[in-house]
Amino acid sequence: NGILGFTNLLQKSELSPRQQDYLSTIEKSADSLLSIINEVLDFSKIEAGKLVLENIPFNLRDLLQDTLTILAPTAHEKKLELLSLVYRDTPVWLSGDPLRLKQVLTNLVSNAIKFTESGEISIAVRLLEEMENQVRLRFEVRDTGIGLTDEQMARLFQSFQQADTSTTRRYGGTGLGLAICKSLAELMGGEVGVESRFGKGSTFWVSVPLERGAPAR
Repeated sequence: NGILGFTNLLQKSELSPRQQDYLSTIEKSADSLLSIINEVLDFSKIEAGKLVLENIPFNLRDLLQDTLTILAPTAHEKKLELLSLVYRDTPVWLSGDPLRLKQVLTNLVSNAIKFTESGEISIAVRLLEEMENQVRLRFEVRDTGIGLTDEQMARLFQSFQQADTSTTRRYGGTGLGLAICKSLAELMGGEVGVESRFGKGSTFWVSVPLERGAPAR
């Protein structure tokens, strides 16, 4: 955080184009390191059974907008379109752990951006099941990326595993992101999965039960 903070301050000072380029590299490296540290810490908490979920009201549309806003600059750098769709019968006011739900969606969308060179990434949310005080929603993150083979899909949600050995060299990461998504979804009482065709893109999905919420006053 100290490195990121001082990098940000330096970027506002008078610098040559080469120095700006160096600072940009420092910033991206520090961001990557912070992401890896957070993933390892989250994974450790989950493994130790110390991660506690919140239960607070939130607005589904706001959560989706926040997720896409954070990731929009990365998508735009690659000229990818980001879309969201909430089906009409899906309740907007819910209660659960918005931070952890956003973490799952951010991870899935970030992955989609990483492995997509052209086209679009979309998040769609629909109602799967209605209960008295709960609903079960399905979130689908669809991309037009490189796709996966059956063998790659079988390994995806395991800890420290990536699609193949070249993935770490080309794209970075720990191989923990999807394992964390799976663990968080299961902690919420849900599940995750993937549908894909090699070379034809992928759809990662997560279904979770959430309580009905009321608009904040």
